[in-house]
Amino acid sequence: MSTEVRALEPKELWNNFADLNAVPRPSKKEERVVAFVKEFGQKLGLETIQDEIGNIIIKKPATPGMEDRKTVLIQSHVDMVHQKNADTDFDFDTQGIDMYVDGDWVKARGTTLGADNGLGVASIMTLLASKDIEHPAIEALFTIDEETGMTGALGLKSGMLEADIMLNLDTEDDTELTIGCAGGVDINATASYQPEAVSGAVKGYRISLKGLTGGHSGMDIYLGRGNANKLMNRLLHHAAEQHGLRIATIDGGSLRNAIPRESVALVAIPAGQAEAFENSVEELTTVLKHEHATTDPNLVVQLEPADAPAQVLPTDFQGRLLRALYACPNGIYRMSPEIEHLVQTSNNVARVLVQDSSITIQCLTRSSVDSEKMDLAAAIKSALELAAASVSFSGQYPGWMPRPGAGIVQLMSDLYKEKFNGEAHVNACHAGLECGIIGANYPEMEMISFGPNIRGAHSPDEKVQISSVQKYWDFLLETLKRIPAKV
Repeated sequence: MSTEVRALEPKELWNNFADLNAVPRPSKKEERVVAFVKEFGQKLGLETIQDEIGNIIIKKPATPGMEDRKTVLIQSHVDMVHQKNADTDFDFDTQGIDMYVDGDWVKARGTTLGADNGLGVASIMTLLASKDIEHPAIEALFTIDEETGMTGALGLKSGMLEADIMLNLDTEDDTELTIGCAGGVDINATASYQPEAVSGAVKGYRISLKGLTGGHSGMDIYLGRGNANKLMNRLLHHAAEQHGLRIATIDGGSLRNAIPRESVALVAIPAGQAEAFENSVEELTTVLKHEHATTDPNLVVQLEPADAPAQVLPTDFQGRLLRALYACPNGIYRMSPEIEHLVQTSNNVARVLVQDSSITIQCLTRSSVDSEKMDLAAAIKSALELAAASVSFSGQYPGWMPRPGAGIVQLMSDLYKEKFNGEAHVNACHAGLECGIIGANYPEMEMISFGPNIRGAHSPDEKVQISSVQKYWDFLLETLKRIPAKV
């Protein structure tokens, strides 16, 4: 762990972030980080509660003179997206994140950084441990599994919290105050097939499509970045139609909430079509690089000779699969007609895995309009069922409806203008935040989300801006000082 990071200001916050990043914390495997947070609260002598699903709640009384203020819930999630570059040797289950300072940014070597949402967690830890920060009574909520289903927030029961105001520390631009977000639903498609033996003289090839920019499938979807699964499908479909390509395996994408950066396929080509196939891939690669020159300048398609596969997908089944994936929507589906520049509904074709006689396809559909979200999900389900796939929905969570007139929104908007001599951008976002889920059980609670500048979340390019963390931290502390009295 870089000593440079621990030397940054505010030191208490960065040291808590470094301590947190030393703990492996993949989604669905949060036992170690939950124990870490629980022990942290108990060592401070604060009331520390672990609920049935694994969320941690730590309560800290108000500092002297602030006892009459409204209670504030401060919330972040403890899990992080685990993504690494293909050439990075790293085990997320056993290693802590390797951080370093690059100018005004903190980055990780070849992996995601965990600033999403580790900076929020570290901020709350710093508040809980502080002896000189003024604040009202605090309820700190550390949720699990936000990144792969929001099961922590979904499992949080009513009656456990008493706060009047919620500060969610999980957004990624220090000029924004977020007051609404999209809901989501996971689409899971599976199918099985009976492989058939390759007939005739064939040549084997490994197609590797990589170097895409990737990113957060909610916050970055409006940027139009290439999706490795869709681009690979385009290559395969074209070669199947023109050169008799047969598919042995496909392995594309990884996490449902990350725009896929890489896909690899093992294929067989009739020997007589090999030269034409190679030329065709080269030509289509040129087209793809031209189309994505702005969004994905490092796009690479590598075509390498490989041992010819002994078995491939049946011809009819392969055709249905490729056509179904071609028909599956990806990217922006509809922009909001009410809120300028807000993506209302989108889909991310996140994972395509073909191997061992089975197929798995995973998508994440998002929308701030629940009915439209499920309509798009139904359309995707219909497309994938054309490939004889069995399709199910899971992990559905609601959107968060904006309340622009809430007192905390006005307080923080005015404070931002006072401190930074400019208007905060009060908005709704296309990412999934836990506010809508928590708000379903606490409908009277006022909510707002904010955070420091984080770029490249959900990808190995993730970084957080040091000066922005200082700005955000100052803003958070001043907000706590100005929380109004209880009525």
